[in-house]
Amino acid sequence: LQGIFVLGLPYALLHSGYSGLLLLVLAAALCCYTGKILIACLYEEDEDGQLVRVRDTYEDIANACCKKLSPKLGGIVVNVTQVVELVMTCILYLVVSGNLLSHSFPYVPVTEKTWSVIAFVTLLPCVFIRTLKIVSKLSQLCSLVHFVIILVVMTYCLTQIHQWSWAKFRLSIEFEDFLVSVGVIIFSYTSQIFLPTLEGNMKNPEEFRFMLNWTHFFACVLKTTFALIAFLTWGEETKEVITDNLPSFLKMLVNLCLLTKALLSYPLPFFAATEIVYSCISEGNHSNYRFPLLALSVKGSFLLLTLLMAMFTPHFALLMGLSGSVTGAAMTFLLPSLFHLKLKWKKLSFLEKCADISVFILGFFSSLAGMVCSIKGLLEVFG
Repeated sequence: LQGIFVLGLPYALLHSGYSGLLLLVLAAALCCYTGKILIACLYEEDEDGQLVRVRDTYEDIANACCKKLSPKLGGIVVNVTQVVELVMTCILYLVVSGNLLSHSFPYVPVTEKTWSVIAFVTLLPCVFIRTLKIVSKLSQLCSLVHFVIILVVMTYCLTQIHQWSWAKFRLSIEFEDFLVSVGVIIFSYTSQIFLPTLEGNMKNPEEFRFMLNWTHFFACVLKTTFALIAFLTWGEETKEVITDNLPSFLKMLVNLCLLTKALLSYPLPFFAATEIVYSCISEGNHSNYRFPLLALSVKGSFLLLTLLMAMFTPHFALLMGLSGSVTGAAMTFLLPSLFHLKLKWKKLSFLEKCADISVFILGFFSSLAGMVCSIKGLLEVFG
């Protein structure tokens, strides 16, 4: 969801004012930190004091923390949380694809749900993806398309530089609107679900921390620059998705780019979710694919599930917000800090313990606030 959330950052600045700029930096630092401590939980020191990777997945970390209660309890909780978040992400991509196609071709007598089915057909080859290498190539193309979208928006904004004014920033903010901004900003950096797999597949895993530092630094700089320039261009007229502010001749181009990005983004969460489920069913033999028919059945079922939920789930945006508040905060802040404290307590310094506890508290209140806002919205919708 990185790209979709990025397009909402100018709108977040509209409701958070100057504090939003600080939040963009703080969120990058916190997500980078929780990514590092999560990966640290994969390693233990051997007899010679050398770090050895003794765990492979988020599930393994959770099981190690909860082994006194139940050998598999932690893994079940983490897997369910991961699958829910990943499936909801896949559904959102289908919903977005149908919406974009509908707005790109308004004169075609086809409903938005039918457009979602058409987008779904293009995603059927996902059932044959067997390695992360293929997914990574698709993600590279996705990043290229995302760059084109950002470039188009920023280029147009720079042509409107004569309209910029710092007076457009708010000094006073509404608390509920601020909470919405916090959610958009924080979750534009989340990637913890994929980090154990990513680190395990790196040719040089020892460079992971270096990679994480620089990717979060550049992400922070680019996102802050993009959000600031776009907000200074449109001010109070900034819309929830900034591309809706573009003139019609650019909106069509950007919508088609967003559609391409959504379709290219789908395989990553889909692959991750099906790998988790297949691993549980086949008792860890997912990498060898000893049961190809079972693997195809799992992937086909998931693909169909995302389509059905995209077409028939009412008020999906609010439900997505509720799910994101629970699963997103849990996977990004709550669980990494909790697991790190549990597994590394004796080796952590006082400041490291304070940092983990602070992140946990922040994640708890962010999750609680997001749940309250989402539930309130659902109650209003259902009367």
